[in-house]
Amino acid sequence: MLLSFDPDSLNLPAGHFVGGAYLRAEGVLPMHRPSDGKAFGACPVASAELVDQAVVTAKVALRESGWATCPPRQRTKILHRWADLIETEAVTLARLEAFCSTRPVGELIDGDIAATAEQIRFFAEFADKEGSELVPTGAASLGMVMSEPYGVVGAITPWNVPLSMAGWKLGPALAAGNAVVIKPSEMTPYSTLLMAELAERAGLPSGLINVVLGDGPTTGAAITGHPDIAKVSFTGSTGAGAAILANIAATGIKPMTLELGGKSPQLVFADADLDRAINAVASSILSNAGQACVAGSRLIVEERVADQVIAGILARMEAARAAPTWDETSRYSPIISERQRQRIGQVVRAAIAAGAECLTGGSEMDHPGYFYQPTLLAGVEQASPAVQDEIFGPVLTVQTFREEDEALALADHPTYGLAAGLFTRDLSRALRCTHALQAGTIWVNRYGRSRDHILPTGGYKRSGIGKDLGREAYLANRKTKSVLIAL
Repeated sequence: MLLSFDPDSLNLPAGHFVGGAYLRAEGVLPMHRPSDGKAFGACPVASAELVDQAVVTAKVALRESGWATCPPRQRTKILHRWADLIETEAVTLARLEAFCSTRPVGELIDGDIAATAEQIRFFAEFADKEGSELVPTGAASLGMVMSEPYGVVGAITPWNVPLSMAGWKLGPALAAGNAVVIKPSEMTPYSTLLMAELAERAGLPSGLINVVLGDGPTTGAAITGHPDIAKVSFTGSTGAGAAILANIAATGIKPMTLELGGKSPQLVFADADLDRAINAVASSILSNAGQACVAGSRLIVEERVADQVIAGILARMEAARAAPTWDETSRYSPIISERQRQRIGQVVRAAIAAGAECLTGGSEMDHPGYFYQPTLLAGVEQASPAVQDEIFGPVLTVQTFREEDEALALADHPTYGLAAGLFTRDLSRALRCTHALQAGTIWVNRYGRSRDHILPTGGYKRSGIGKDLGREAYLANRKTKSVLIAL
């Protein structure tokens, strides 16, 4: 299958998608392709009035379609057809995704797109399997816990894996009987727009998915603060999550799911399968050039095997080659923007100035676009911003330890607790460390999610509130009422 394409020949969806139709709007926010830095257009910014139009459209569609109250298996069938169309249109989706994002087109068909279709099917099957229940009460009464959809869910997704994140939000919300107003990142909106089109082609009632484009301060704030948005789901930075919390507190309390930043440690003990550990650690920071909230950006390795592990990771890092995301042979991503690339460079230079040793990388790649070299920093202090701050780039720090307690102390982070990796053949140690590590997801002898969508994801500390994926994500899109009937 030929996936490589000419980015200048691609037909891009235009405007907001509300009520089953595109609403053309003047572009405001300049857009650039990360792979070559070329400016290609501008993204419109939905005003509070347009967001209100989308919410009203969603409410009317929900009421007139009977989506929330139809036989649950009907929702399941439509969502399955949607997943089928996502697979059928995989090449088009892959090209739209690769065009202005950091995702190489060669990784998308069997990766992000296949996983997104699986996620939609996974959540579709909850529609007729989760519901109200009878609960034990006194003999003279009947107790029930009734489950209902919220109504209109507001969703905001990030730029790093746009298609997959849209699936995370849309799948459970729609399966649970809700309508959705979704704002993709202003830097990567196109695959989400096509996702909405495909849903309607699959038979989803028009207006149940409304895609509004724009930025956080204007469009995002209008969504999270709208009185008829009954629940909010957001994936992004901890700072943006705090702003959403503040806006919801100021405009009206509502439930929310927030998957936020991370600074995830990877602990490698001397008894581990070191080849497996090296591959996992390197892949976790090279994948998407480290632009993932769960990126394993802190290597904490037992001192007596540190040289071997570092050498293996260096070999993987130094083999990375820059190529545009529309080249199907590309396996290394650009940074999303020049501004972000400069921020990565500033953090790295500051760490080196403070005494860190740069074992490889440490500068921009000599290639068009916003590529940054895979970078490994040794000799970093625990208080260093390179260790403490979420860099969101291909920068890995390495610290060494001698005892298990020392490793756990280094792993603990005052702010983040999204994920952690652990490599050891000792089952007792693995269980001890799993209990001790303060993170919402622990991977043992691997690093990264599988296709087991039943496993929820979410963070401890300031890495988030609530869970995406799993049964928890479906239930988070339903509200419950308690009913007690006197007999």
